Amino acid sequence: MPDTLPPCPECGATFTYAVDALLNCPACGHEWSAEADTDTDVIRDAVGNILQDGDTVTVIKDLKVKGSSAALKVGTKVTGIRLVGGDHDIDCKVPGFGQMGLKSQFVKKVSD
Repeated sequence: MPDTLPPCPECGATFTYAVDALLNCPACGHEWSAEADTDTDVIRDAVGNILQDGDTVTVIKDLKVKGSSAALKVGTKVTGIRLVGGDHDIDCKVPGFGQMGLKSQFVKKVSD
């Protein structure tokens, strides 16, 4: 076990403790495996598909674009995405808008 335990994936509380092979959260009662914590770097789309650099995705919801009067429409196809850390976890070039960051919860992977 590492010296510092990760926060709870459900509620974010930092008071986690270990019991045998499980980690527990006293704030919400959530239990999880310490080995399952290594899967946090995986970024998934709105339906649960694993995304990778270079994938093609489509937008599943009309999205307002900051600084523009136009909106990103449903079905807009974005090719060659790049995964990054942070709130907007996809960097891409959207046709008609240019470079922008998208949240993975608003896209769906397209199988070419």
